Amino acid sequence: MDRRPVDVRDTYDRIAGHFAETREYPWPEVESFVEDAPRSEVALDLGCGNGRHAELLAAHTDRVLACDISRGLLATARSRLSERNIDADLLQGDAGAVPLADDSVGLAVYVATLHHLPTGDARLASLDELARVLSTGAPGLVSAWSTAHDRFDAGEGFDTTVDWTLPGGETVPRFYHVYSPDEFESDLAESDLGVRSAFVSSGNCYAVVEGA
Repeated sequence: MDRRPVDVRDTYDRIAGHFAETREYPWPEVESFVEDAPRSEVALDLGCGNGRHAELLAAHTDRVLACDISRGLLATARSRLSERNIDADLLQGDAGAVPLADDSVGLAVYVATLHHLPTGDARLASLDELARVLSTGAPGLVSAWSTAHDRFDAGEGFDTTVDWTLPGGETVPRFYHVYSPDEFESDLAESDLGVRSAFVSSGNCYAVVEGA
């Protein structure tokens, strides 16, 4: 199933509007994490997409930072948050080079984004970046697509592409690294993040982490 990686920014700029329409509600795992987290002054939605999780964070923090590499997705997030009268700072940035200062975030979600980074080094660098911007002991939630999903029959992580079909019928390939749970936990252990817990839910690997 290995296929050549595609550019994440270009991919999501092309499909941003249609993709955003299909992502209306926050995932329940993210809702549970945010509801259980202590209130913070600054929260980060890294890989924010259309802002659905930034909207969730807004009720638990004084300031929301929503970061994505795709300008198209940031435009959809701006529209969504504006319609709901939610104030957030939108930032264009790479998850491997987050445009924030060290120890500047008290709460973070990094959901459904890690698996789009095309190399193991890039994925590990992004986990280290999350550790860098999180304050010591501040909680974060990380997720990635898992081999435990019922559409896969694989024991080890692998690279693949999954087509997104636009309304006119055009297909746009999206790169994924599908993690095995063991590989996911291994990358987390190798990173600068502290790991509180790791689990699999709805075909995704999750981990509750903290700034070191």
